[in-house]
Amino acid sequence: MSTRKLVVGVSALSALALLATGCSSGSGSSASDKKTITIWTGMDQPIIDGLKAKLAPEAKAKGITVQWRRVDNINQLLVQKVQAGDAPDIALLPQPGIIKDLAGKGKITPLDDVLDLASLKTSMTAGTLDVAKVNGKTYGLMVSMNVKGLVFYPKKAFEKAGYTVPTSLDELNTLTAKIKADGNTPWCLGIESGTATGWPATDWLENLVMKYGGVDKYNEWVSHKVKFDSPLVRKAAAEFEKIAFTNGNVLGGRKAIASNAFGTAGNAMFKSTPGCYMYQQGSFITGFFPKTVQKNLDSEVGVFGLPAAIAGGENPVEGGGDTASIYQDSPAARTVMKLLAATDLGTTAAGNGSSFISPHKDFPLSAYPLKTTQSVAKVAYDSTGFVFDGSDAMPTAVGTGTFWKDMTAWISGEESLDTALKNIDASWPAS
Repeated sequence: MSTRKLVVGVSALSALALLATGCSSGSGSSASDKKTITIWTGMDQPIIDGLKAKLAPEAKAKGITVQWRRVDNINQLLVQKVQAGDAPDIALLPQPGIIKDLAGKGKITPLDDVLDLASLKTSMTAGTLDVAKVNGKTYGLMVSMNVKGLVFYPKKAFEKAGYTVPTSLDELNTLTAKIKADGNTPWCLGIESGTATGWPATDWLENLVMKYGGVDKYNEWVSHKVKFDSPLVRKAAAEFEKIAFTNGNVLGGRKAIASNAFGTAGNAMFKSTPGCYMYQQGSFITGFFPKTVQKNLDSEVGVFGLPAAIAGGENPVEGGGDTASIYQDSPAARTVMKLLAATDLGTTAAGNGSSFISPHKDFPLSAYPLKTTQSVAKVAYDSTGFVFDGSDAMPTAVGTGTFWKDMTAWISGEESLDTALKNIDASWPAS
């Protein structure tokens, strides 16, 4: 999950205030002699501070001042600014679908002749350079990423029991059975999140669809070329059902899943006798672990990515990120975009205690101060492809509507899988 999943809007008053104070990129200079470049982003402030510290002196050496602005609800406000002809020079968006939409309307500058895409393809995590492509052209550059489909475990107890990291989904099932045979509970699972209840369940299904179907089939599913009521999605649902619904597999049983808060569901792992041994979530979840665990993360927490469907086979990863695009073209904006593409851009951000993860697979792992973060980054860097969170990319009526609702109803036993899949398909907006 990214926190954007939980933010469903902003008050009109807040929006008006931001619009009133928003800085126009047209600072009185022509595009050819512009010396100040404005960057909008919704990223967390510690990440902005780290990127700013690295970028500012490099831009200054080229005679450019960069003004960063953290903007809440950036998707909505940027679209408004673009429509008003008053967009910032560069903005980093968490939703590639919006970038593609604006690019299709001619509102964003293609980066094909701005960046060295051949070198970046070698440098960046597989697939991340393609997240904002339209008609073969590249309109965005991922600057910061997060990783999903991670399995966290209580390191000391896990290793003491002799458990090993699985390399395939079959091995994951074997590990689940082994933990249960030892008299322990394999999994913690919780999908309660207030008005957003159900999103952790969609992450489970998305990851399994991706593992079984690969990047291409996953993207076809996200665009509804592959239906929910399809063999691929049913195969993914059957694997989730095997893990989550089998007696003894989940702490509290199936009946507890829908009422367990996602933020605290995994904390039972860290009791003196672990209440469970595995918890699947995104990279952000460590911030919800008990404070005593957070203080000793590397010694207390282990992590691996949900494994490939077949050992040694394709093993893509799901995640999210913030993608930079040029909204007001100028030589200075192009120069700054090139600086944003540097592999070492995030070295300060990574080391200042932020949640920053670089999308560059040649980013030095040693720049991450925690071994846990290094392990998370390595899951992405070793992957065979990258896909964006599916429910974020689907139409709102589905992604944050029926997909959340009907997954919850299925898990809680209120409706069958058949009904859930058919309901979600039926809710897809007509094209």
